[in-house]
Amino acid sequence: MRLDRVAVVGGGPGGLYAARLLKLSNPDADITVYEQSSPDATFGFGVGLASRTQRNLREADATSLDAIVAAAYSHEMSMQVGDRTAGLAHGDLLAIARTRLLTILQDQARAAGVRLEFGVRRAASDLDVDLVIASDGINSATRTAEPRFGADITTGRGLYLWCGTDFALPSAIFVPVTTEHGTFVAHAYPYAPDRSTFLIETDGETWRRAGFDISTNATDLADSDEVSLRYLETAFAETLQQHGLIGNRTRWLQFRTVTCRRWSTGNVVLLGDAAHTAHYSIGSGTKLAMEDAIALDATLSAATTVDDALAEYERIRRPAVEHLQQIAKRSEHWWESFPQRMDLPVEQLMVAYMTRAGKVGLGRFLESAPEVAWAGIAAYGGVDAGFEAPVDVVDWVLNRPLEHGGRRFDDRTAPPSLRDEATTTVLSVDVESAWDEKATALVDEVRASAAVWLTGPDDRAHVLTRIDLAERMLRSTGALMTVDVPAACLPDAAAGLVSVRTHLVSVTS
Repeated sequence: MRLDRVAVVGGGPGGLYAARLLKLSNPDADITVYEQSSPDATFGFGVGLASRTQRNLREADATSLDAIVAAAYSHEMSMQVGDRTAGLAHGDLLAIARTRLLTILQDQARAAGVRLEFGVRRAASDLDVDLVIASDGINSATRTAEPRFGADITTGRGLYLWCGTDFALPSAIFVPVTTEHGTFVAHAYPYAPDRSTFLIETDGETWRRAGFDISTNATDLADSDEVSLRYLETAFAETLQQHGLIGNRTRWLQFRTVTCRRWSTGNVVLLGDAAHTAHYSIGSGTKLAMEDAIALDATLSAATTVDDALAEYERIRRPAVEHLQQIAKRSEHWWESFPQRMDLPVEQLMVAYMTRAGKVGLGRFLESAPEVAWAGIAAYGGVDAGFEAPVDVVDWVLNRPLEHGGRRFDDRTAPPSLRDEATTTVLSVDVESAWDEKATALVDEVRASAAVWLTGPDDRAHVLTRIDLAERMLRSTGALMTVDVPAACLPDAAAGLVSVRTHLVSVTS
């Protein structure tokens, strides 16, 4: 298909990348990026690029990825609880300053022949072009102006803020700190020889007890919450190695998940955060936007009309995005309830972290990081980590004994007689989330139960939700938990057992 004129509204990474790819595919087209801010105006600190994202970007445009990699900073990953640290060797994790990434993508777009106009605000309805790509962010004016996109925005319960510091951490780190007001968790990583990103989150009650509701309201939108930064600087002094925290319009936020009934209308298509968001604990908006751009360029190149291309773009891209959003929602809820798990050995907590959303299985984690994964699994099984890891880890996990409430079970498969005991509450679970109002009502229902047996639909999404709900009940009631799982989901059950999301499982036919 021939494109003569294309306009990109929004000069973030996704918009710039889309413009470059389309120009490479349509060398004669007039492609312009309209960005209302100046070229160097950006908010945020580092942007992470995982190995899979790097592979996707390399396949689409090796030249721009080479420029990004050359300016990026590699690091590994670790988790620390108290004086214990569990590390993962991930030599393919990269991060780059958002300002540097934007400069590279601006240069790459210009090199391809894209025209960039800064300090210019354009509405999609005012542009007489073949195609308008709206990459204008989570607060997209394009999306807001057009009801036919069918936007829906939900807000998370936890609070978080982005800040930075002026030194490079030795690795990415997840570290909780408990103060007199409650627990704060930092997700931090280096992105330059003298810079690290710090994302810090907490729950609403801790936030209010610390007085951050007051400091948030007192902070202008153009400023940073200095009260919170100084407090967190003290709380994370050990991790910060006595360095300070740097703000950049830093204030407490609640994560907003954006979904749209449709991503295009007429010749206007939404890209990146304008169309969808996924919780930062799974992947960055930058990653999603750039991968959107790759899919959009491919469908435009293959189709005969813009309408056909946009329909095909959504058909092939939406399932991957919705799958990631589903995983991200589980991860978001896991982090919101993170302080409940700090009693676990750090290696076992790392297993819980890696398997929290069903994206990484127990076997895959053991294969990719055998030392830390086996240490966590061994802690669950009550054996020394020097014991040789089994060939079939799922079977080994299911065959560990359990002692609970004065009772002993030879393995983790619940005896059928347990279900029929007078003290066991059997619940059929059909909820969208282990943390919604219906799930909360179920938790309240079993508070006096000695044992709870959860059953329900056998598809994997329901099984994962059941296991999440079991963990919530387990930690809030102390009841002996059993979850029905089909044989196909036994790897998920094993991950749930090691992560102490349930005590026992029952295999359904």
